[in-house]
Amino acid sequence: MKRIAIQGELGSFHAIAAHRYFKDEQVQLLCCATFEEVFAHIKRDPTIMGMLAIENTIAGSLLHNYELLRDSGTTIVGEYKLHIQHAICCLPDDDWDTIREVHSHPVALMQCRHFLANHAGLKVVEAEDTAGAAAFIQQHQMKSWAAICHSDAAKLYHLRVLEDHIEDNKHNFTRFLLVSNPHKADVLRPLNQADKASLVFSLPHEEGSLSKVLTILSFYGINLTKIQSLPVIGHEWEYMFYVDVTYDDLTRYKQSIDAITPLTTELKILGEYKAI
Repeated sequence: MKRIAIQGELGSFHAIAAHRYFKDEQVQLLCCATFEEVFAHIKRDPTIMGMLAIENTIAGSLLHNYELLRDSGTTIVGEYKLHIQHAICCLPDDDWDTIREVHSHPVALMQCRHFLANHAGLKVVEAEDTAGAAAFIQQHQMKSWAAICHSDAAKLYHLRVLEDHIEDNKHNFTRFLLVSNPHKADVLRPLNQADKASLVFSLPHEEGSLSKVLTILSFYGINLTKIQSLPVIGHEWEYMFYVDVTYDDLTRYKQSIDAITPLTTELKILGEYKAI
């Protein structure tokens, strides 16, 4: 059985991503209030993995999670891209003419703003979690309340789906990373099956320093799929660069890492894994 720490409740998008990643295996989820708690679980028990969102096609990168990942000592062993779909649900006895307010996470509410604009009579209330809002309605039998969450969460908490697929953008995806203790990484993903890597590095404050690194990666046939910069706290105008790359040849990839390392002031491989 796989034990996975997630941020959020059962039925949340993190929970759905974890179950779909391990679709043919038994999964025990450890629900956490914060991403810091997720990494704390892994630190206490190396058999526990973590599933965390890292970027969304609409909202962009979760910058804080990049910092937590860098400082955690964990290794990325996999990724999963989940199609984000929202439903509005309520208690079985409620209906459109009885619900008065809708609860959900602020990001989910933002992603359904056109739908909510067409139901202006509903009071919109922010909650900590999409599935948490659904769970609260079921546990406390909150009549006239509705939640916006995934339809899987509505099913889990025995709520009635009034309408599914209410998200404004039908091409909304969130990318999740599966992380583990480094000593468990080779069991979870053999290195010879990896074709993607996530790196973080800092550079000297010199003209063309980033261009030189990118030129070398290109020379070795390494495909850059993402680059995200974050400021180095306490060092004005200095940045950490988080980079995702894909490759077809493991040897050429390793050669490229050896080649760019002398050009950086610090370089860390956050994980090597199979791209999806």
